[in-house]
Amino acid sequence: MPSRLPIQDIFAGLVTSIGTAIRYWFHYTLVAFAWLGVVPLTACRIYKCLFTGSVSSLLTLPLDMLSTENLLADCLQGCFVVTCTLCAFISLVWLREQIVHGGAPIWLEHAAPPFNAAGHHQNEAPAGGNGAENVAPEQPANPPAENAVVGENPEAQDDQAEEEEEDNEEEDDAGVEDAADANNGAQDDMNWNALEWDRAAEELTWERMLGLDGSLVFLEHVFWVVSLNTLFILVFAFCPYHIGHFSLVGLGFEEHVQASHFEGLITTIVGYILLAITLIICHGLATLVKFHRSRRLLGVCYIVVKVSLLVVVEIGVFPLICGWWLDICSLEMFDATLKDRELSFQSAPGTTMFLHWLVGMVYVFYFASFILLLREVLRPGVLWFLRNLNDPDFNPVQEMIHLPIYRHLRRFILSVIVFGSIVLLMLWLPIRIIKSLLPNFLPYNVMLYSDAPVSELSLELLLLQVVLPALLEQGHTRQWLKGLVRAWTVTAGYLLDLHSYLLGDQEESENSANQQVNNNQHARNNNAIPVVGEGLHAAHQAILQQGGPVGFQPYRRPLNFPLRIFLLIVFMCITLLIASLICLTLPVFAGRWLMSFWTGTAKIHELYTAACGLYVCWLTIRAVTVLVAWMPQGRRVIFQKVKEWSLMIMKTLIVAVLLAGVVPLLLGLLFELVIVAPLRVPLDQTPLFYPWQDWALGVLHAKIIAAITLMGPQWWLKTVIEQVYANGIRNIDLHYIIRKLAAPVISVLLLSLCVPYVIASGVVPLLGVTAEMQNLVHRRIYPFLLMVVVLMGILSFQVRQFKRLYEHIKNDKYFSALSRGDPLPVKDRVEMPVATQKIDTGLTQGLLKVLHKQCRHKKYVELAELEKKWRNLCLPMERLRALLVLDHCETEIEWIKFLALGCSSLGGSLNTAMKHVCEILTQDPEGGPARIPFETFSFVYRYLAGLDPDIMEMDVESYLMGLKESVDSRKNGMIGLSDFYVPKKKLS
Repeated sequence: MPSRLPIQDIFAGLVTSIGTAIRYWFHYTLVAFAWLGVVPLTACRIYKCLFTGSVSSLLTLPLDMLSTENLLADCLQGCFVVTCTLCAFISLVWLREQIVHGGAPIWLEHAAPPFNAAGHHQNEAPAGGNGAENVAPEQPANPPAENAVVGENPEAQDDQAEEEEEDNEEEDDAGVEDAADANNGAQDDMNWNALEWDRAAEELTWERMLGLDGSLVFLEHVFWVVSLNTLFILVFAFCPYHIGHFSLVGLGFEEHVQASHFEGLITTIVGYILLAITLIICHGLATLVKFHRSRRLLGVCYIVVKVSLLVVVEIGVFPLICGWWLDICSLEMFDATLKDRELSFQSAPGTTMFLHWLVGMVYVFYFASFILLLREVLRPGVLWFLRNLNDPDFNPVQEMIHLPIYRHLRRFILSVIVFGSIVLLMLWLPIRIIKSLLPNFLPYNVMLYSDAPVSELSLELLLLQVVLPALLEQGHTRQWLKGLVRAWTVTAGYLLDLHSYLLGDQEESENSANQQVNNNQHARNNNAIPVVGEGLHAAHQAILQQGGPVGFQPYRRPLNFPLRIFLLIVFMCITLLIASLICLTLPVFAGRWLMSFWTGTAKIHELYTAACGLYVCWLTIRAVTVLVAWMPQGRRVIFQKVKEWSLMIMKTLIVAVLLAGVVPLLLGLLFELVIVAPLRVPLDQTPLFYPWQDWALGVLHAKIIAAITLMGPQWWLKTVIEQVYANGIRNIDLHYIIRKLAAPVISVLLLSLCVPYVIASGVVPLLGVTAEMQNLVHRRIYPFLLMVVVLMGILSFQVRQFKRLYEHIKNDKYFSALSRGDPLPVKDRVEMPVATQKIDTGLTQGLLKVLHKQCRHKKYVELAELEKKWRNLCLPMERLRALLVLDHCETEIEWIKFLALGCSSLGGSLNTAMKHVCEILTQDPEGGPARIPFETFSFVYRYLAGLDPDIMEMDVESYLMGLKESVDSRKNGMIGLSDFYVPKKKLS
């Protein structure tokens, strides 16, 4: 190998690399064009063609597919259509899994059990319920209901007894039907080849399906995706929409629907509702005429439509109602009217509805989180009327499948009443009280000023990215809230003599622990439906509960119990009202008072004041709790703690000033000079810089840069940030932070700001250029230097890539195995030549082991590749051809067979050949027993024995059978050299 590669080799390697890159570029361009162009574009054009409503659009569809008008808009819209169809397909598959694993409703089964056909099954089928209605969905939804109601309501107790009797009957029904389903499933399994599906799943990967493996098989997948999109658009959009459209036109509601600005969505939902009613009627008719297959098909279609509508109601309609109700009840807090909301809806209906839905979802989420916290404090069984989201058996989709519509409608109405009443209690009523007691306090100042949009945008970003995460990530906040709830519960319990009802009787710790274990077991036994993976669900429940109570605990019922419960509800409403008043006034009042020292009488956005007030309140509460915890330790310890905390606070303030003040300010100013000012301010105008806005945006940029740094490769900045984070606030190292983090970062930012300014203001005027040129350089030097730095980075990257290409060309020409990433053709140890090697090919066991290292990952090896590897080992080709003649192969050979032929060519008997095979294939260290799996041994032995006509097949099978019995009884299916012996017979 020469010390330097010749120019022609470098040029040839460069041309080869360029050709490979061009080939890959064409292939991946075709892949991107197919998946990001053809599929979305055809989906959009087909969607528009179907919803145009004219026959001419169907005739001109092929020409519309080739049209170049509105390509980008149609592709974006088509991506949305494809996403919807893909989500619909995944939802159907997931719903099928839910029906298969959770069980279908009883009315969907083929036939009722003979002994139960007289009344029980038929009575339940028209109601749309199911046999597991009270067992599967109802008990997981509120498992403590049975225990909590006992002793409280005699009527509910009687109802519960009836439900238990029905449960017992329905369990018998379910057992009989499960047996019938098992027989049907066994017959269906005969027509289904699991191996075929498994093989297809193994062969089809994401790379092969999308075309990223370099093949063109993905074109077939593109065709099927386009066909699937067309089918789903036709079935799930076109048909329901037109059913709803014709129905609304016939009923005369078309004008009202058009006035809602959501004509398509409402029309489609109406179509689905009518389709569900039609499916119910057809299912009843199929039941009467005993068309079992049609009956089951219609029932499954009804379940799909029913679950889809319920998901829309639960996830879409309910949060939207909550969001609008929150907005209506808080209008006076922002000095707005319904007319303003109507105008905003008329101007941007989609954005308005989305914002209200988002607010409603946040409200529902925090309400559910508070209920989970209440379950950790209260006695299990108090909140029996609310569904436990931590229950491992709670499955809302199973409830949607099994429970009838009227049950869901009743729950929806009750949820709307409860959530709406809480909004009235905690938002509308406090606002009315505040306006009457503090007339000048409201409204909040949240107006967005058009002359400073960046400032208002920075406010929202600062609140969402810094203020709220800093408050919510504090573990003390949740503990404080939990402590307040516990204190209120204890107070209310002793005032109303409901301590046993709310918290349970306090017993000895051992008895309480034993009772808790028994209650958990009892609650688990009461859930009659068998759930696959119940242990895993129980583990999830333990994680989610975070040690919270589950099950049911008995309690003592005092006199006048209903009156005390009523007083408890009144006390709870008063407490919620007072808490809401404090939350709406105290942080904002404290923030306004503190910000007045800085800004005077100027009005400030309430996000600033609320954030400042929340931080002050949090720090005050934290300081009070710390002092209360230090009180029992004495004055001396308190002074020592105060000294330590004062020093830690001083260090923290210095670090905060540097990392949360100086660095974001410099970063925001640099971003303003490089990006914002050149894009927004013309050359004939002077840019104005607002340090407050630059700092707010700099905080966001610093957070993004820190996140990208932590996700990126290991370098000095990532190491320093990880070390600072690991130390925490208590072990803060001020010297390390300043020397390793603050000083380098601030130095780089200052150089980035000062060097261009010095060049533009100090060097350029000395060159004698015009004032216009000086202004141009002064305004454009920052983006110009950024472009220079980027180009230098690209050049350095290209230089490194060229060095890698040079090494690749050298390895490809002189080190073929190294260039392909194959194991190097090097023996594990030096082999001494034997007598036979002086007269034959020179093939040794070590060389065969080298070949095995290079080819063992392949089951079949192409003969061309094997010939190349044979040449690399400097072995004669005549002997290779002589070995291949024994197998009669054409283009490829099974590697294990070639290895067996090579071992047989080393000389000796069949026994010797098997010895070489074991020593090459074994995973044992050298000198060990050289064990290999008996299946591999028997395969090679049969293969080599089949090449010798003197060895009878009956003898081979008899020998292997006897050998297998001895191996299985002693060595767990592994065979070593000491386990086999055959008579010495030469291979022909």
